[in-house]
Amino acid sequence: TGSKLKRQPGSEKRPWNVHQPDNRCWNNEKCLNVGCSSSEVARVGSLDRLQPLCPVEGRFGGARSQVELPLRALQFKRGLLHEFRKGNTSKEQVRLHDLVQQLPKAIIIGVRKGGTRALLEMLNLHPAVVKASQEIHFFDNDENYAKGIEWYRKKMPFSYPQQITIEKSPAYFITEEVPERIYKMNSSIKLLIIVREPTTRAISDYTQVLEGKERKNKTYYKFEKLAIDPNTCEVNTKYKAVRTSIYTKHLERWLKYFPIEQFHIVDGDRLITEPLPELQLVEKFLNLPPRISQYNLYFNATRGFYCLRFNIIFNKCLAGSKGRIHPEVDPSVITKLRKFFHPFNQKFYQITGRTLNWP
Repeated sequence: TGSKLKRQPGSEKRPWNVHQPDNRCWNNEKCLNVGCSSSEVARVGSLDRLQPLCPVEGRFGGARSQVELPLRALQFKRGLLHEFRKGNTSKEQVRLHDLVQQLPKAIIIGVRKGGTRALLEMLNLHPAVVKASQEIHFFDNDENYAKGIEWYRKKMPFSYPQQITIEKSPAYFITEEVPERIYKMNSSIKLLIIVREPTTRAISDYTQVLEGKERKNKTYYKFEKLAIDPNTCEVNTKYKAVRTSIYTKHLERWLKYFPIEQFHIVDGDRLITEPLPELQLVEKFLNLPPRISQYNLYFNATRGFYCLRFNIIFNKCLAGSKGRIHPEVDPSVITKLRKFFHPFNQKFYQITGRTLNWP
């Protein structure tokens, strides 16, 4: 009811809605229940669960300080904000006076079909991270960009000042105007690029387009016909799925505006099989205290992917469209594509300082 949740002396039982994956909050830090009266909760009908507050060290781009952040602030706020926007409750009742809409301090700029959604959802496990739920397409869409930076800010989720907002729009990576536009907003922003083995990524890209065509009962060319120029029998670099997988070409354009130190490369293939080590590297890059643990990630044998565990009640798996079955592709085409991408991959390793396990 707004009172602090305290562990009873000699009791090992934890409050039902309190859980810290790495136990540091419970053992060494003070956890507080969200300050909301029972009458206020009753008015917020869509609020699925209360979440505890827990001190999180705020180190993103500033001095080290102890601040209180919600363990799952986003899940809590979304229910409150939904009611607030419908006019069902006041700003004071839902305690929005401490919340702000911040411009992102980090952006997942790509790559399409590299695992951007999975990365964003997994980073959202961290109590100091608040995600923008939708792809905003501010920097790559001229019409949106013309609406100005305040329009962009208002598309951001509410968060506490000590939290960081992250958005993702994979089209940013390959769109020519985007690096300069982001630089003008924030020249010190941190940029995340999640990549997969280029040939696999290109086939995944094709598969998504193919599925869209099939839903509309439209026919579509086979991958082999699109990826290989029928006149020269060479790789067709005019095919967008191929061009997108030439990572170094796009990265070089970004490096005209940002130093390589402001980029972090995420191994999208490893994020599928071993997500925790990749997420820990991102936490370090973003100067966030380590909070995501193995508890937050569990393998779903039915889906064949890792799912997310926010607390003892709330679990989440990515949409069913993730992990689509790829069509069979002629092995000779795969070999030709991998040979084509190889020199670009080597240059990508050299520029980024990260060597990936690609054939």
